[in-house]
Amino acid sequence: MPNNFYGLPTRAIENKFLRLEFLVTAGPRIVRLLFPGSTENVFAELPHKTIETVQGDFFLRGGHRLWHSPEAMPRTYLPDNTGVQIKEIDGGVRLRQPTEAQTGITKSIEIRLDAQRAAATITHRLQNDGARAAEFAPWAITMLPLGGVAILPQTVSPIDAHGLLPNRNLVWWSYTRINDARLELANDTIRVHARAELPPCKIGYFNRRGGIAYWRNNILFVKRFTPQIDQPHPDFNCNVEVYCNDEFIELETLAPLTRIEPGQSATHVETWELYSGVNLDSVNELLR
Repeated sequence: MPNNFYGLPTRAIENKFLRLEFLVTAGPRIVRLLFPGSTENVFAELPHKTIETVQGDFFLRGGHRLWHSPEAMPRTYLPDNTGVQIKEIDGGVRLRQPTEAQTGITKSIEIRLDAQRAAATITHRLQNDGARAAEFAPWAITMLPLGGVAILPQTVSPIDAHGLLPNRNLVWWSYTRINDARLELANDTIRVHARAELPPCKIGYFNRRGGIAYWRNNILFVKRFTPQIDQPHPDFNCNVEVYCNDEFIELETLAPLTRIEPGQSATHVETWELYSGVNLDSVNELLR
């Protein structure tokens, strides 16, 4: 496999269970996730897909990226093409971008592979290297190809002793059609069928289970995190969001919305798991 992503140089971290490939001149971006010996990237590849901003073109690229929420133009879409510092760390690698001049925020992603199974720990960090305090939340976004199904577990049991309080929320974006055929709502699970349709569809909610997944071609990609139940989150209190359009689907998790003083940072950790030979009907069991 060539050490490049459509002309951009890459490096990889791998063991006998997983291979993760990341950019070395842009980012921080993880652009490929594969089983060893396979050439089938679990992530979407959109190397030339751009969003025009006053700061220049932002390249979506595909794969996995770190943003800061709430979303805003042009702050969220500042180009990340000016290099990345790569440092070997205990059990993995750290990718650190130059500080964003417009925001004073420095993004970094740490990758550590699990030695016992097809899993990895991805630590996302946003550091405030500016002169003033700022409020933001780390926002971990994974782009995946169409043709699969996103699985979003729901809270079914009461969250209070007498079952009087609401136990779940569902947030809609302005362009989302409530009757969008890609949405399959059930009591214990919401599924988003990743089909090429417009307008885009985006929903969010507060996930108390700490796990979401994407199933495609009998391969299951799982993102796990620790829900911060008593902390405020962006976007009407969402810690999980899913976006789907006619080219890709995104699985997104968010940390709490926090006021970060200069020199301080906010961290958000995901655990990725990859399974092969998975029947869609068995996904709920793996997410328990």
